[in-house]
Amino acid sequence: MSFDITQWIVKIPVLLFAITIHEYAHGRVALWLGDPTAKQMGRLSLNPLPHIDPLGAICLFIFNFGWAKPVPVDIRYFKNTRRDIIIMSLAGPLANICVAFLAGLFIRFLVLPFEIYLQALLWLILMNIGLGIFNLLPLPPLDGSHVLENILPPVAAQKYRAFGRYGPFILIGIILLDNFAHTGIIGRILIGPMFYLAHLFAGDNLFHLLPLLR
Repeated sequence: MSFDITQWIVKIPVLLFAITIHEYAHGRVALWLGDPTAKQMGRLSLNPLPHIDPLGAICLFIFNFGWAKPVPVDIRYFKNTRRDIIIMSLAGPLANICVAFLAGLFIRFLVLPFEIYLQALLWLILMNIGLGIFNLLPLPPLDGSHVLENILPPVAAQKYRAFGRYGPFILIGIILLDNFAHTGIIGRILIGPMFYLAHLFAGDNLFHLLPLLR
């Protein structure tokens, strides 16, 4: 973990924004689909504080991977349960990808000679793409697991749901292995797609600005 204070002054607000927009999107789409639970519990908010999970935040700052407090959802409100769970689950990652796309446009077309501005754009595009793709992994409790569970036939979905109780332990184990045994499991999954999308959004300016993050 880098202790460059300037980088962290930029990185912390960007990180909080990324997890907030992710959870807000889940709650907003759930409301559109008929579920008012997140709104009633004060979670339909762009204030990051209601979305922070203390352990997840610690892991984010120590290991660069973590999680927010999941937005409460009551699937009994959904008219088409399996379809609506998939739509709601995809909303968070897609919100992050949309933010990254906008940051990419600024990098591509509006490069200004201010280092903090450029660092903020780089963290916005990389963190949001990273968070979006990471959450699409089909490993409970990530969003991708809810998508996969509701695509599978009922019998297979039930078996997958039973496996889900071990998902958080597997996820934490992979993160710990990556950070202490340097296995690079998450990196091999995420780095290629992350930089492909970042370059697609931002163009060659992305690579000219990457040294700012070192």
